[in-house]
Amino acid sequence: MSPATAPPLPTPRGLLIDAMGTLIDLRRSVGSTYAELAARHGVQVEAATIDQAFGAIYRQAPPLAFPGLTGEELGRAERRWWGERITAVFAAADAPLATPALGEELFDSFANPDLWQVYPDVVEPLRRWHGAGIKLAVVSNFDQRLIGLLAGLGLEDVFQAVIVSSAAGAAKPSPIPFQLALEALGLGADQVWHVGDSPEDVAGAAAAGIACLRIRRP
Repeated sequence: MSPATAPPLPTPRGLLIDAMGTLIDLRRSVGSTYAELAARHGVQVEAATIDQAFGAIYRQAPPLAFPGLTGEELGRAERRWWGERITAVFAAADAPLATPALGEELFDSFANPDLWQVYPDVVEPLRRWHGAGIKLAVVSNFDQRLIGLLAGLGLEDVFQAVIVSSAAGAAKPSPIPFQLALEALGLGADQVWHVGDSPEDVAGAAAAGIACLRIRRP
């Protein structure tokens, strides 16, 4: 059946929305922040070199997901996961970490909402959908810092749930984060759409039986 003749999707009662690249993005590159903080610790490295290394290291990383962990134990696992990636990035950039304190500072820095921005086309639709009674949840391959970021960026009041892979114990394209979001909203898979920007969004939504709208930002 071609798109021209496909029946329209039923109006959703809920929307599951990806975070990074869909709702929010960094104001400047990862490498810029890494290089700036590294210089304070006596490590000289080019932002572009970090950006290139980060992309490769992140793509090869195991899922940011820790089944069965909660509370402080989950927080330590998140820091450890990112610490391993940070160490690997600097090693790939031929600029070994001078001290573990730099890795800790980098982890904490990206919890600062000032480093992030909300896409300008996001706020008005979110408010409109929320006002119309559509239930909204975030489903993201990220960690618990996202909850504070959304609050700091003024988005927390429109979402009934924020599902992050680290706490869900599984990352997209697994259907588990989507299923947890459905449970949180009290809706079925046929009552929601997912909105995201990555192949993992499309595959994960399909695995959960959810229609997906893929955003392709410039």
